[in-house]
Amino acid sequence: QVQLVESGGGLVQAGGSLRLSCASSGLPFSNYGMGWFRQAPGKEREFVAGISWSGRLTDYADSVKGRFTIARDNAKKAVYLQMNTLKPEDTAVYVCAAPSTGWGPVASYDYWGQGTQVTVSS
Repeated sequence: QVQLVESGGGLVQAGGSLRLSCASSGLPFSNYGMGWFRQAPGKEREFVAGISWSGRLTDYADSVKGRFTIARDNAKKAVYLQMNTLKPEDTAVYVCAAPSTGWGPVASYDYWGQGTQVTVSS
């Protein structure tokens, strides 16, 4: 059974930083690309960042480029999202996900975590 468990969310002031973690189990992690998505109240879920299985390739939504960094540790079966210079519009539930094939915003994501709340106050 595949499990993805996020942690690291919380309340932070605008301009602050948070680091999200996603721990996986039941998945041959090093074979899978990984992604972070977010969903704000009343909005569609949106792609935030993706990383290839090796970690050599990454992709970001335009809204977070230069502020967020995705990374992975295949030995620990974990993926991370470092979020800097946070803005109130970054407030959302952040979810990590694994696609069955490929990676990035157009991959088909089959496995999803429960999410962690990030709230950025102005």
